[in-house]
Amino acid sequence: AAMLLVLSIQVKCYHEIITIGYRVYHSYDLPWFRSLSWYFLLCVNYFFYGETVADYFATFVQRREQLQFLIRYHRFISFALYLTGFCMFVLSLVKKHYRLQFYMFAWTHVTLLITVTQSHLVIQNLFEGMIWFLVPISSVICNDITAYIFGFFFGRTPLIKLSPKKTWEGFIGGFFSTVVFGFIFSYFLAQHQYFVCPVEYNSETNRFVTECEPSELFQMKKYSVPPLLQAVLGWETVNMYPFQMHSFALSTFASLIGPFGGFFASGFKRAFKIKDFADTIPGHGGIMDRFDCQYLMATFVHVYITSFIRGPNPSKLLKQLLILQPEQQLSVYKTLKSHLVEKGILQPSLRG
Repeated sequence: AAMLLVLSIQVKCYHEIITIGYRVYHSYDLPWFRSLSWYFLLCVNYFFYGETVADYFATFVQRREQLQFLIRYHRFISFALYLTGFCMFVLSLVKKHYRLQFYMFAWTHVTLLITVTQSHLVIQNLFEGMIWFLVPISSVICNDITAYIFGFFFGRTPLIKLSPKKTWEGFIGGFFSTVVFGFIFSYFLAQHQYFVCPVEYNSETNRFVTECEPSELFQMKKYSVPPLLQAVLGWETVNMYPFQMHSFALSTFASLIGPFGGFFASGFKRAFKIKDFADTIPGHGGIMDRFDCQYLMATFVHVYITSFIRGPNPSKLLKQLLILQPEQQLSVYKTLKSHLVEKGILQPSLRG
């Protein structure tokens, strides 16, 4: 359900940005522009979701002969589909409008980069555990709300010319509120396996499972309170989940860097003299107006996980080994056995 929600939001955001391009340049009657834009969206989604299926549904695919061909040649098929669209674009070029058509070609691809690529990272984060999906999204929402509240009641100093209503008071108040919120929200989510366990597909039961032995990130630990805070709090030690410390990094990005996604969107709208991307949500504009910061946040979370959190995944490696041919599996087994014998973990006389 979460994947379908992300896909729906992605398609709507893409539609809103592409529609702006069409409204700005429609008087030139560019041939095939809309059709090619949606065709490229299908191609890119086919590529990314195919990669997801191959990565997380390997055992399921192995049992379906009709899918094995699609997965084995997935990247070649994706590239062939893109080349078809590329050739169609070249054939659609019209004299006197070359430059404009290349502008729109670039417009489409930048929109794909912003919406499709980054929404795919949201799904990647989702498979790491629901907590990596909910905490970042909630932190951005919290920052938007609290920054508005602090700015409304205490705002005096303008923050940036692109958004005249933004103030330093709202920016700073939103930062501290978001950090506190992220710390508390993470504490409650970290207590439940459903939120902390990586999402995996169980081919035997034909469903997703979120059951595991929580990693060290989600096991309560005792920490010493810094001497300066001991006098204030009156505590020498405190019990907390290690993930709560990581939530500080997520909340900090959501409140200090995340808003720049909104500033970027504001500059884009000012460039084309429009108030909102669309009128999908009365009083709020389009879907893209609400998710401009979320895409930037999703990219940061993915980079953060791959840089500081994710380690070797034996479960995923095992799934990939099961796809190999029997002789390939035997070769891997012999190589691994020789390696373990050399390290003294296995005795040379052992068989199996």
